[in-house]
Amino acid sequence: MSTNIVAEQSSAAAAEQTNTAAALGKQSRTGLLIIGASQSGVQLAVSLRALGFAEHITLLGDEDHRPYQRPALSKEFLQGTVESESLIFRSSEYWAEHNVDLVKGEYIVRIDKEADGSGVAHSSAGKQFPFKRLALTVGARARKLEIEGADLDGVLYLRNADDALALKARVADAQDVVVIGGGFIGLEAASSLQKMGKNVTVLEFGPRLVGRAVGEETAEYFLQAHRARGLDIRLNTSAARFAPDTAAGKEQTRVAAVELKDGTVLPAQIVLIGIGVIPNTQLAEQLGLVVDNGVVVDRFALASDGTTVAVGDVANMPNPVPGSKTGERIRLESVNNAIEHAKVAAYSLTGRREEYAGIPWFWSNQADLKLQIAGLCNGFDQTVLRRDKERGKFTVLYYRQGQVIAADCVNAPLDFMAVKNALAKGQNIPADAAADPATQLKTITTGS
Repeated sequence: MSTNIVAEQSSAAAAEQTNTAAALGKQSRTGLLIIGASQSGVQLAVSLRALGFAEHITLLGDEDHRPYQRPALSKEFLQGTVESESLIFRSSEYWAEHNVDLVKGEYIVRIDKEADGSGVAHSSAGKQFPFKRLALTVGARARKLEIEGADLDGVLYLRNADDALALKARVADAQDVVVIGGGFIGLEAASSLQKMGKNVTVLEFGPRLVGRAVGEETAEYFLQAHRARGLDIRLNTSAARFAPDTAAGKEQTRVAAVELKDGTVLPAQIVLIGIGVIPNTQLAEQLGLVVDNGVVVDRFALASDGTTVAVGDVANMPNPVPGSKTGERIRLESVNNAIEHAKVAAYSLTGRREEYAGIPWFWSNQADLKLQIAGLCNGFDQTVLRRDKERGKFTVLYYRQGQVIAADCVNAPLDFMAVKNALAKGQNIPADAAADPATQLKTITTGS
């Protein structure tokens, strides 16, 4: 496999750069500048074209890769079961045919913007990108762990393609891996690395796994399931320092062990850190936009200036789930949200007002455990557990005042679809009837 996740034939790459440069030369001011060649950035451009938006679009990313899918980085790409090309969203021909300039490897450091929404973006390389309207789809960055040895070779994060390439380059020479963080990324990568024959230990600072995303019953299920599959998972555990390799004749720049706060020392040729993300609000702050755990937007994806749209992981938006409290806000990190929120922003940019209509849903594949989450369980007051041990199915339904609001479904796709559809239609799944795992949820759904 190529060392570049988005490698092309050199002639094609050169042609792409030439076409982009020529187009930028002819187009003094793009109709829309999308900063962030992410899932939400790509979807925004695609949705705008589907809605008949005719003005020139510039899609700008700070990575030297064509826009790609991130979920596979911790699973199929890491394990080598998918080719890098299959992760690419759209071909270079697509962008050219749809009057979209794809600009790679340009990091925007400053934006000068006028009251009408137009302005100029300045890159770290000194390039300027004039625009009529601006969209921020800049996502989030990995939260760093600041302890002794954090800068050693082999201490890694897994957020983007370059991170994945760095990890893959070190896997062959490593036998012991310590994963810090028991969230989705940590558990997905840990499961992949274990499948590749590595000795993997997962350290979680909190009292349970995936604490921000699932309830206690689901967290306990994953803890026991992963331990049964051979993962060494340690809760309520923190790293004190990363120790370098001090063997004779070796430079003390590569990680060799993780020392825990209780004094335990774990061998590690790779330390993978996954302790959450921080929304990339730097440009929004420089523009004077309202920021609070992301760029604050209204129901139509518009930021506080009334002209800029902010989409996806970086956006803090009104909770779209029906029945949410007035004024309740949320920032969602998921592929589904990136897509649906981009559609809302596309409507705004074409002069229409369409609110977020979808039900948030998420997924995470960890070894042979496929977790699907429908809805948001915030504020639940009752749970119903459905478990079929013989078939390896596990579902937790969450209720608030007798109304189903969410579900965690492991290897139970029919349960997931039933809950997702019920939430979308404003229907309910009675708790008493749902408790029987042999009952198909779609057969007991009630309401309009």
